[in-house]
Amino acid sequence: MAAAVTAAVSLPYSNSTSLPIRTSIVAPERLVFKKVSLNNVSISGRVGTIRAQVTTEAPVKVVKHSKKQDEGIVVNKFKPKEPYVGRVLLNTKITGDDAPGETWHMVFSTEGEVPYREGQSIGIVPDGIDKNGKPHKLRLYSIASSAIGDFGDSKTVSLCVKRLVYTNDAGEVVKGVCSNFLCDLRPGSEVKITGPVGKEMLMPKDPNATVIMLGTGTGIAPFRSFLWKMFFEKHEDYQFNGLAWLFLGVPTSSSLLYKEEFEKMKEKAPENFRLDFAVSREQVNDKGEKMYIQTRMAQYAEELWELLKKDNTFVYMCGLKGMEKGIDDIMVSLAAKDGIDWIEYKRTLKKAEQWNVEVY
Repeated sequence: MAAAVTAAVSLPYSNSTSLPIRTSIVAPERLVFKKVSLNNVSISGRVGTIRAQVTTEAPVKVVKHSKKQDEGIVVNKFKPKEPYVGRVLLNTKITGDDAPGETWHMVFSTEGEVPYREGQSIGIVPDGIDKNGKPHKLRLYSIASSAIGDFGDSKTVSLCVKRLVYTNDAGEVVKGVCSNFLCDLRPGSEVKITGPVGKEMLMPKDPNATVIMLGTGTGIAPFRSFLWKMFFEKHEDYQFNGLAWLFLGVPTSSSLLYKEEFEKMKEKAPENFRLDFAVSREQVNDKGEKMYIQTRMAQYAEELWELLKKDNTFVYMCGLKGMEKGIDDIMVSLAAKDGIDWIEYKRTLKKAEQWNVEVY
């Protein structure tokens, strides 16, 4: 059972705030030779025949054991036709006024009826109907809180949502249906929740693992849930003693999400938590290139490659799809120095649940 949480939710932004193959083994089909029946065997030069009876046994399959915290996980308890109806407890903007777009942190009541895990997602069914007069379809969002929630009582779930507003080719302003519905919610409002869903982003079981987290924008959500469990909570059955390394990419410093929380974690566990920001519109590397998440990672490329050779290193990627190619570009040449095909090696990492991706 988890003890009380030791940190509060970040307040709204203020300018004053500071190599083995990893696959399961299937035993080859075994030949079993039974008693041989001998007829007309050659004796004293006379030639006869020998008949041997051969039977086979079915292959023995070895059950693969997951490296993730998946015991007792609940999936799809609530569906769109019968969602759980929660209430908004908190909804606050966590980006600065000059940030390119708004991002909100919101907390919903669940009364313990939506038992999720770190790394899972929930669906939200926005109020209203679509252009065809039908209820809106659900949208999935990565959960931004640990399993016991921001208040430590296992009765809430939190999301990190960016308000989607853009101008289309016809010059019309388009607003994302669900993101604007969520960002406009006020405390006390009802919200229809489905799920929880997903197993791809579950945390590793090994408390001594190296966990490398790569997030852009609201892709930070599952990593906030990981890090709260690792550094802000006390659990009888889990104590993180490994290395958590977070890379967060955003366009401006006023877009850095949960910055104060992560800095507190760094103060609490400097040996176990590394934190690197990539602010693309404000930072450049030695070559004068914009500092995207893959640009920041390139500064640690050799070290990251050495970590990726270990069986207890887990990589999690969440956010914009484009960053995956940039990371591949870094690793291809590093792996080649060791005579390794990076794309093939990445496949073995995926099979071993050590390379986990949820991008859009």
